[in-house]
Amino acid sequence: MTAVPAFDDPQSPAATTLARLAAPIFHRMLDRIDDGLESGAIEAVLPDGTRRLIGGRAPGPVPVVTLHRWRALIRLATAGSVGWYEGWTAGDWSSPDPVPLFDLFMRNRGSLGRTARSGGVARLSARLWHWMRRNHREGSRRNIAAHYDLGNDFYELWLDPGLTYSSALFAEPVSEAETLEQAQTTKLQAILDRTAAQPGDRILEIGCGWGSFAELAARAGVSVHGLTLSTEQKRQVDTRMADAGLTNVTVALTDYRDVTGTYDAVASIEMVEAVGEAYWPAYLDAIARALKPGGRAAIQYIAIDDAIFDAYSTSVDFIQRYVFPGGMLLSEPRFRALAEARGLVWEDRRGFGLHYAETCRRWRVAFDAVVAQGRLPARLDAKFVALWRYYLMYCEGGFRGGGIDVAQVTLVKRR
Repeated sequence: MTAVPAFDDPQSPAATTLARLAAPIFHRMLDRIDDGLESGAIEAVLPDGTRRLIGGRAPGPVPVVTLHRWRALIRLATAGSVGWYEGWTAGDWSSPDPVPLFDLFMRNRGSLGRTARSGGVARLSARLWHWMRRNHREGSRRNIAAHYDLGNDFYELWLDPGLTYSSALFAEPVSEAETLEQAQTTKLQAILDRTAAQPGDRILEIGCGWGSFAELAARAGVSVHGLTLSTEQKRQVDTRMADAGLTNVTVALTDYRDVTGTYDAVASIEMVEAVGEAYWPAYLDAIARALKPGGRAAIQYIAIDDAIFDAYSTSVDFIQRYVFPGGMLLSEPRFRALAEARGLVWEDRRGFGLHYAETCRRWRVAFDAVVAQGRLPARLDAKFVALWRYYLMYCEGGFRGGGIDVAQVTLVKRR
């Protein structure tokens, strides 16, 4: 029986010969990346051990990347950020710190064009997969469970003590002297302040998480009705409020599309990313329907640069494929237009994207410490650990690169 050449082994004779023959093609691929880097650079170590500086025309991040196999570039060209992640897990490339690399790619998002986005058959198959995970009622429950029902015992290990899984709001300049818990409390208070809710008022919280906002509002004398599709989150909120002796919080496993009743205010913190563009109108309809005339909705959301939204929305990225099925960042101008068409006046927008980068960094530090101490639940294997470390680094780099932003806005219902 004839042996199959070990092309996966970069040191095998077959792989060495193939790499030598194909090297000019791969260098042209690197040339295209070089052409697209207007700021920053990559210090690349190539499979044959040679070094190449890619970019370097203007200041910016300078990550070090070792290409162990040329296959990493094929994955990037055919499957974008999904392929790049798969190449990392396969050992096709490595870096002592991938965060500056993700920052670099996001920072050069316009000039790089579709370099890091999937194409051809890979793009079509990914789009089909994403369409099958769209957020109709059944799909939303399935997608939320895939991410948020990983287990409260998992999230409790590395989130702040209040269990807030969204961007914190730090004092500026950001300092290690301020704890993540303090910055999360500042964020929650900012959302409550936007609602202008008074003691005795009723707030609808669309996407209540593990109850940190509900508890803060309840302690201020406000009644909160929270919605979630996560059974793990509902269980945590019920227990949390009972332990705190707070009787002015209720939580229901209810889809936002099924909202009934009228409230003095609405709060929704980074829930809209789980909605999807096709359902933005329904989400905003629910808010408009729930608010009394003159009522205020405080929304915290993640948006992507509108200049690349079309490319983003017609492909599938690493997070959508491996971390948050059905997820989608906002196009702020399009979302705002839909809100205003429903009589919701857009007021007092505040962006703080670098605060999210810092939040992700602190989450990763805590996550790494938990892993090092062997405290993760036994059901979460090494593959899961690698995925989540990559996810937190990917997000941090994206926010540092400026192509994605987190913001708060107040939507006021016209009388």
